[in-house]
Amino acid sequence: MITPNPYPNQKIITPESLSQNLEIYIKRLDMIHPLVSGNKFFKLKYNLEEALNSGNDTILTFGGAYSNHIQASAAAAKAAHLKAIGIIRGDKQNSLNPTLQAAVENGMHLSYMDRETYRKKNQTEVIHSLHQQFGKFYLIPEGGTNALAIKGCKEIIEQEDLKMDYICSSIGTGGTIAGLLASAAEKQKVLGFSSLKGSFIINEINELLETQQIHPKCSWEIFTDYHFGGYAKHKPALIEFIKNFKNEHNIPLDPVYTGKLFYGVFDLIKKGYFPSGSKVLIIHSGGLQGIKGFNQRHKESL
Repeated sequence: MITPNPYPNQKIITPESLSQNLEIYIKRLDMIHPLVSGNKFFKLKYNLEEALNSGNDTILTFGGAYSNHIQASAAAAKAAHLKAIGIIRGDKQNSLNPTLQAAVENGMHLSYMDRETYRKKNQTEVIHSLHQQFGKFYLIPEGGTNALAIKGCKEIIEQEDLKMDYICSSIGTGGTIAGLLASAAEKQKVLGFSSLKGSFIINEINELLETQQIHPKCSWEIFTDYHFGGYAKHKPALIEFIKNFKNEHNIPLDPVYTGKLFYGVFDLIKKGYFPSGSKVLIIHSGGLQGIKGFNQRHKESL
């Protein structure tokens, strides 16, 4: 299995944090592993253990063509000596983008699924047809979110993090924030920043908490205004922020998740959201592998 590298809580200082007497820390989960980065390390940890313990030699999972989850699953499966199958949304392209190329190099077999069928990927008949095609496998859902992923994400908050007043995280499928809500202390507040357009994600998180029988002791709030057009969408203001943040703090951010999270947090700081003296922890959930593909598609230089 994969051994994590040290990942510090890095303190950063900005003019706004000084003027408002705030302490800003970044939990550098992007440093935990070069290939199985950020929250993906925690989401996959117990799923791979279960795959091995249940006698499977293959995992199968789903994702888009630039998916952090696909790339991380391929690398993690290789480290665990498991075969991996990635079901990729959409048509096969003539050439592989950097994400899928990395997945293939780590031994993942790619299979493409049309978008209409992909929307039904969790239905019994679709899963049955995949078993007919590929045989026995351990299924990991898109984005990795299930009970075992949430069990892993509960471990993101460590003892030293309980000193923080606020814990801030990006939201995709909701597994990471569910784990944070399960672990945060009563005096803390967890803030989630959705990378998807629309407020439906609030209901989905509530349903996830109910299904997993998670009853947060902390308070929490979800922000849905920092999506920049929707999932994997972006605007010039976001790109400018990411570039400036890297120049000022030498910390790279991606335009799908962490860029939107950090933009949102620092926008709240400017608006005076955090009381003076607050300690704010931002979870850097990795996802940096997607930058290469983003730059290639959009002729950018993040």
